[in-house]
Amino acid sequence: MKAIKYFALFLVVAVLCLMVIEPAFAGPGGKIARVMFETFWGRIALAVLTIILLPFILYVTIKEKMGERRARKDLRLMAKYGGSFEWMNIKQRASDCFYRVHAAWKKEDVSEAAEFMTSWYWQNQQMVFLDRWEKEGLVNHCTVKRISGIRPLFFAHRSDSAPHEGSLLAISITATMQDYLAERGTGKVVEGSKKFKPVETIWSFALLDGKWKVSGIEEGDMALVYAKEMLDRPVLDEKVMADVREKARN
Repeated sequence: MKAIKYFALFLVVAVLCLMVIEPAFAGPGGKIARVMFETFWGRIALAVLTIILLPFILYVTIKEKMGERRARKDLRLMAKYGGSFEWMNIKQRASDCFYRVHAAWKKEDVSEAAEFMTSWYWQNQQMVFLDRWEKEGLVNHCTVKRISGIRPLFFAHRSDSAPHEGSLLAISITATMQDYLAERGTGKVVEGSKKFKPVETIWSFALLDGKWKVSGIEEGDMALVYAKEMLDRPVLDEKVMADVREKARN
């Protein structure tokens, strides 16, 4: 019995260590989906880990759903003040940005998607990842098959230089895709996998000149962070918006 307990403990610790130390450098945002659970033993480890961490998984799921509900509620209120906050419009914009950014990334020239990203972000991605990989003789193969889910996790209204200008959004996007880093000359995979699999990423947007533009891309495990931050925000209501309009007039 003790042997079984020790083995289970070892398995959990080993899996957690692999999740922490495994490098992840590819895809827009510089991240690539982990592949450690694709092997037979990896799937066994995932099943065991899922059972052990089930209470935490349920907690995360509930918190994310609550954060999503709050974000949708605030967006419905804001939809009275402009189409930019209508969820269907946001969803379409997020989908367009997702495909355009990935297409530009695949060509190793994110400037082709510059109109869908903040200027700082697309230049940062080009210099920090794509240009560096080219110098190192590496290339990122990133192909999207389809988007399977888009949901809001965080929304913050701003009126920086004009009404609604600078408002922020964090959206979870799950897509079936292939994403791996390979040697440019030989095609040998150095990170990731050629398999198509569901990948969740968190896309941040800023409202600039009336358009939502990508300002950041993070791994899916950031979903809980944004959902909890959404729940900690003051409730957006008509009184708050009245104060916003008053400040804008002054």
